[in-house]
Amino acid sequence: MTLPNPAASAKTWFARLAPYRKSEDWRAVYELLITLIPFLMLWAAMWGMLSIGQYWALLGVIPAGGLIVRLFIVQHDCGHGSMFSSKKANDWVGRFIGILTLTPYDHWRRGHALHHASSGNLDRRGQGDDIITLTVDEYNALSKWGKFKYRAYRHPIVMFGVGPAYVFILAQRLPIGSMKRKMPWVSTLSTNAGVIILYGLLIWGVGLKAFLLIQVPIIIIGASIGVWMFYVQHQFDETHWSRTGEWDRESAALHGSSYYDLPKPLMWITGNIGVHHVHHLSSRIPFYQLPRILKAHPELKTVGRLTLWESFKCVRLALWCETRQKMVSFRMRKMAAA
Repeated sequence: MTLPNPAASAKTWFARLAPYRKSEDWRAVYELLITLIPFLMLWAAMWGMLSIGQYWALLGVIPAGGLIVRLFIVQHDCGHGSMFSSKKANDWVGRFIGILTLTPYDHWRRGHALHHASSGNLDRRGQGDDIITLTVDEYNALSKWGKFKYRAYRHPIVMFGVGPAYVFILAQRLPIGSMKRKMPWVSTLSTNAGVIILYGLLIWGVGLKAFLLIQVPIIIIGASIGVWMFYVQHQFDETHWSRTGEWDRESAALHGSSYYDLPKPLMWITGNIGVHHVHHLSSRIPFYQLPRILKAHPELKTVGRLTLWESFKCVRLALWCETRQKMVSFRMRKMAAA
């Protein structure tokens, strides 16, 4: 059956995509193993190469960081209840991987659910794990100090370097923003305990120097790649934001999330999460089903498409212009206000 033009009817897609909202346990186990085993093997190979020289060992940092991202996508799908057919399997696999990704699974899952429930809604910004985004008018109303802080926050060195390292290594060690509730504490502290045990065993087995030379760069690279992916999925030129009265979930999902058209190796290492508009339309679709959807419905490839080269241009975008209904740079904000 030919589906209607997605630009004309976002709401039809949720129902039409129902056949793909099916978890396949054998495929879930397979995807987990082909990610976890290579990661462990690469980690061991990097340790072995330290005897030749630390620079040789560091050659594996970027692919290992990529595999950490793919493990995070497995955890991400567990949080959506889409990886396995069993809720118990999803939760326990998600918690285990959370130790590897330094992410308290249960606490993160709640925040990420809020992101899906409010993405693209200007009146509900700040809920979940969103990147802070101001409108042109809001930025212009800030004091000089406020503008400096926002510019610093949006600077690429902070956004994709210092920020990701801070979030994954430090900020997620405490349930910041949810300290009055029990679950975030249990989730965070149990994850921290798992990290301490795992890292303690690694340091005991390979030594502190080897651990620091291998694990710390892997986490930093993985965190930076992960934040980059999250950024380009929503911070692109023609994204969609609206106020509560005009906002609806399906339109915000389809038009407020990009289709990051990456080369196949990069699509694999990032767990197909670049097909983000489809993911937001129906988060219960497992990541291993997303390529099938694009193959069956190629019209979805034209919605919010962003190539690798085009994605680099998104770095300059920092403000939402309500007048022009698009993301603009700091330099473009004066033109937007004119």
